[in-house]
Amino acid sequence: MRRIGLAVTLTLSLALAPLAAEAQQAGKVYRIGYLTPFALPNPSHEAFRQSLNELGYVEGRNIVIARRSAKGNYGDLPKLAAELVDANVDVIVAATGMTALAAKGVTSTIPIVMVSADAVTQGIVASLARPGGNVTGVTTLSSQLAPKRLEILKEAIPRLSRVAALWCPAFPINHVELQHTKEAAKALRLHLELLEYRTPASWEAAMTALRANGPAALVVFDCTALPLDAIPVFALEQRIPTLSPYTYITHRGGLLSYGTNTQAMNRLIAAYVDKILKGARPADLPVEQPTKFDLVINLKTAKALGLTIPQSLLGRADEVIE
Repeated sequence: MRRIGLAVTLTLSLALAPLAAEAQQAGKVYRIGYLTPFALPNPSHEAFRQSLNELGYVEGRNIVIARRSAKGNYGDLPKLAAELVDANVDVIVAATGMTALAAKGVTSTIPIVMVSADAVTQGIVASLARPGGNVTGVTTLSSQLAPKRLEILKEAIPRLSRVAALWCPAFPINHVELQHTKEAAKALRLHLELLEYRTPASWEAAMTALRANGPAALVVFDCTALPLDAIPVFALEQRIPTLSPYTYITHRGGLLSYGTNTQAMNRLIAAYVDKILKGARPADLPVEQPTKFDLVINLKTAKALGLTIPQSLLGRADEVIE
């Protein structure tokens, strides 16, 4: 009987061990670092937080989110990334490609989940299928959408013949976007004028050039260093229609935007965080590309500019602001 009792006790112990481990895991509070160049709160961060909630992660219950914002000053990103490393976070969410590079520069061990315009071109991962290292996430491949953006702009303003493009030479991905934009402009018979953004002072120079040349429209490249708040204000004052990758600009007075669906992208990011917190390695998680893109049209701005947006374009819009 003693032998049987010992066997039963051992069997029960072995059976209960996984349950105890699960209970311990369930009671753990994970620390998530969130690194962004933008001011907080913002729509992308809120979409990410909501996506985490849908996966069962609730701030104050089983996760703590350590937020760091550069508030537009990209030079602060390495310092802020180092702060997250010192805070001993379990994973870092990097809201842009430049942010991911800053995080990658201060840690090779903490998993990083990124959003990048083009992760391979920016040198963040070796390949999309096999990222290697400690970084994975979502790449938007925004530069490849450049021809589509010009086509949309031409459809919105059929008489369009001159376009200014605001781009960032310091962002490698913008050089790829520039090439696509030049080819598309040539095919659409649009005269393209280039405006460089390198520093806040160069924005003043760009505004001066825009006032002097009076282009028919402004195309904004995918460059998160740009003064995103100032662009729609200036464009409305000068009565210049704008098209950008950012719904953020369109909601603040830009005419059009075409880019990755924010909600879909942040659901992907949250799913990566979930997998990593459950033990997956970033090196084993292929970088994903979003499949949903949003066309947003600001009809209020169109009316202010005296433009009539064709019904064919309005019918394809994912969101119309009135």
